[in-house]
Amino acid sequence: MSVPFFDMKRHLSAVRTQVDEALSRVLDDCSFIQGPDVVRLESEIAQWVGVTGGVGVSSGTDALLAALMALDVGPGDEVVTTPFTFFATAGTVHRLGARLVFADIEPETFNLDPGLARDVTTSKTRVVIPVHLFGHVAEMSPLLEWAGEGDRRAVLEDAAQSIGASGPLGPAGAVGTCGTYSFFPAKNLGCIGDGGMVVSRDGDLLERVRMLRNHGSRPKYYHSLVGGNFRLDTVQAAVLRVMLPHLDQWTRRRRAVAARYGRLFDEAGLTADGRVALPVERSGYRHVFNQYVIRVPDREGLMAWLKGAGVGHAVYYPLGLHVQACFEGLGYEPGDFPATEQASRECLAIPVFPEITDAEQDEVVGVIKDFYDTV
Repeated sequence: MSVPFFDMKRHLSAVRTQVDEALSRVLDDCSFIQGPDVVRLESEIAQWVGVTGGVGVSSGTDALLAALMALDVGPGDEVVTTPFTFFATAGTVHRLGARLVFADIEPETFNLDPGLARDVTTSKTRVVIPVHLFGHVAEMSPLLEWAGEGDRRAVLEDAAQSIGASGPLGPAGAVGTCGTYSFFPAKNLGCIGDGGMVVSRDGDLLERVRMLRNHGSRPKYYHSLVGGNFRLDTVQAAVLRVMLPHLDQWTRRRRAVAARYGRLFDEAGLTADGRVALPVERSGYRHVFNQYVIRVPDREGLMAWLKGAGVGHAVYYPLGLHVQACFEGLGYEPGDFPATEQASRECLAIPVFPEITDAEQDEVVGVIKDFYDTV
């Protein structure tokens, strides 16, 4: 049995009629740029997350970029983040001329180690960016304490993979100075293209983001800031408004799928001897499993086996950002971040989406068991 890594057609099938109606409404109104659905979506997500407001933007990457610009990050500033994340987290910092400073991850959660992050902060550190990776919220308390110890310090939550997740201090994206979401189609809350949002409890910061997404203008053609075209299309906002009421149900389903994987791997005897290490959900946290990432010692062999069996899989991420060629000038070397480098060798994501069937999960775990029974 072939098992897809993610099945967008299945995912859309339950809401296809509503999506078609939403698209038709936008076409009838011809409100393609900054239409009423954008404003309504911003309000609905802000209320859902529990923050003052949100500003819809063109992608999760642009959400990070606009948030950093709103925080006035630029040359001479340092930004601390994790080397084990999607490129946009670091790329946006570099584009603004600020200096990237990396700190290693916690091996259990794959998230930024807050103690190590604090150790590398200096008087030039303006922002720390914890990434709530794969759907598990990073530990926030030490970072918030750091931010409270000086002026012009901010904690920017990269919650691209974690809308709906929460930790002891609250929902992902709602705890720091501001938070960013991605609405890429495969995310827990996804649209039919690119989209993103910045959320915050700081109304002034949100207003800066709102201006920056439209070339820094307010009113039109009067520019007090230099921004860009980071606007969220009305089409994407309309689709997201259809999706949002289903997010809680989809999240419960993802969590149920993850719990069932845990039972299946245990019953197959794959966890007792270290052949497969399962994702961790810490006490007091709510993991939303944008990805279900296992650790395996022979990843390349298992990937070839899964490919032969038609089982979808992916690697997040095969190379730490500290050793990416474009960041060579930062001076980092292999071995500087051992937890990141071990995760880059061992992490493997297997299919997890709300519509996956029990039979498909059985197949995934059965194929993995067959691999270990063979080698």
